[in-house]
Amino acid sequence: MSWLTNYVKPKLQKVLNARETPDNLWHKCKNCGQMIFQKEFVANQYVCAHCDHHDRMPPAARFDSIFDNAVYEMLELPSVKQDPLKFKDTKKYTDRLKAARAASGDEDAIHVAVGKIGGTETVVAIQNFFFMGGSMGMAVGEGIITGIKQALKLETPFVMITASGGARMQEGILSLMQMPRTTVAVQMLRDAGLPYIVLLSDPTTGGVSASYAMLGDVHVSEPGAMIGFAGQRVIEQTIREKLPERFQTAEYLQEHGMVDMVIHRHEMREKLGTMLGLLMGGRKSRRAAE
Repeated sequence: MSWLTNYVKPKLQKVLNARETPDNLWHKCKNCGQMIFQKEFVANQYVCAHCDHHDRMPPAARFDSIFDNAVYEMLELPSVKQDPLKFKDTKKYTDRLKAARAASGDEDAIHVAVGKIGGTETVVAIQNFFFMGGSMGMAVGEGIITGIKQALKLETPFVMITASGGARMQEGILSLMQMPRTTVAVQMLRDAGLPYIVLLSDPTTGGVSASYAMLGDVHVSEPGAMIGFAGQRVIEQTIREKLPERFQTAEYLQEHGMVDMVIHRHEMREKLGTMLGLLMGGRKSRRAAE
């Protein structure tokens, strides 16, 4: 009996019991509905191999894809006061922050790093849509300003990668104040003659699109990205008219002069590197002459 119990029974159970499939083994494309192996999807920089749909990308993966050889240094960002307005809706704001931090592993919706893109040292800030919809609060404002100050210190270009639903309502007027604060910081870059490039990723809306997202020297975007201020349905209800097809997409904005280039994610590092090299070329020549 011991042989049957100890050897045969476990073997039979192993064969007969169906193995559970991990939840994260497959990814379903939001555009075409095709099932893709998660590993292949991540290796393809979160782009669908069937329809070329550009899905939203976590900041760490974005940094790896945009910096040369995935080499960069993260900047330590200043801490801000938690829940300054003691805000509460269906939940306390502090509870929402705790839940977002537990789910994402991040402190807030902004990351800033320094590295080389196409050989040009650059400061890059990325908004994390997976943290409360990338909403712009005091932490995001401080992160962008810290990144711009570092770019001024190192005399490097500054690249802003936006992904946000707009201002963070739980911080009220303090959130909206980040719009003029970041606008002043962008002007400091201009005064110093340093390039400011904005990559508008999906989605870029609300107060973000009404401030630093549309103040770049060059605006680039990814295919199909949604870019706008208010939602399409809100606009249609306000003006009582049907909006054009593909309205608020990167391609539509490029056709109407609000976006300079729509670049495939696989080509982003190369195109940005070329752009940064051209924009910083004159500055390097003046330095050499001096």
